[in-house]
Amino acid sequence: MLISRVINNNVITAMNEDNKELVIMGLGIAFQKKKGDTVDKSKIEKVFSLENKELTDRLKTLLNKISLEVMSLTEDIINYAMQKTNRKLNESIYISLPDHINFTIERHQLGIDIHNALLWEIKRFYRLEFGIGMEALSIIKERLGVELPEDEAGFIALHIVNAQMNENVPEAANITRLIKEILNIVQYTFRIDLDEESLNYFRFVTHLKFFSQRMFNKIMTESKDEELLNIVKEKYKPSYECAWKIKEYIKLSYDYLLNKDELLYLTIHIERVVNRS
Repeated sequence: MLISRVINNNVITAMNEDNKELVIMGLGIAFQKKKGDTVDKSKIEKVFSLENKELTDRLKTLLNKISLEVMSLTEDIINYAMQKTNRKLNESIYISLPDHINFTIERHQLGIDIHNALLWEIKRFYRLEFGIGMEALSIIKERLGVELPEDEAGFIALHIVNAQMNENVPEAANITRLIKEILNIVQYTFRIDLDEESLNYFRFVTHLKFFSQRMFNKIMTESKDEELLNIVKEKYKPSYECAWKIKEYIKLSYDYLLNKDELLYLTIHIERVVNRS
């Protein structure tokens, strides 16, 4: 395997037997090397092969400015996340997460830590991903001796959430914020604190995640259950009225109009989550 490009002393690119570009990392792997030289396989520590050429180009740019240690521990975090979620993550996380972690460490060493305004909501709505974020902080502390605040576990969790949804981090932050707003409307309307440990609460939040994702991506669904909506409207009047409040709030705040199916399912979930029995 021959070197096709030297990025720095620790990073090169090469073409494999299928003529696919590989990004290869290893301490000193490119020392006194040039294009066309044979790759020293004994020095290979990490090999990246991304399907998306644009992402591959961005990865090469990123690896030119971050350390081998940061990239290596980030890959271990990503592998841990895929194991815990049992899902393949979008390739973009190989760019977004190491870039975020590297910048965070640089800021922290300058005494600049950013408060995560959505930390409480992330803990509630994305418990698994937040747990992954906390493990990421442990890995960073163990490998680099850098102890980052809990806020960063929340930011890392959002990267994991987005990599599952194939969206960007601002999208996940918007989704988290909207879920919080809807839950606040429900709790204020019924003057109750929702049982966050209940199965119905989990179902409701899951429904809101997918609804929010559709809304922000402007994916419209066809309304089919008008007759059922009329039945539910009469049977669960308080929940329907609450769902209508949410519909009006979303229309005013996000310029999105819920259709009848969305109103139906929202009503049913509200009825379940406020009925503790």
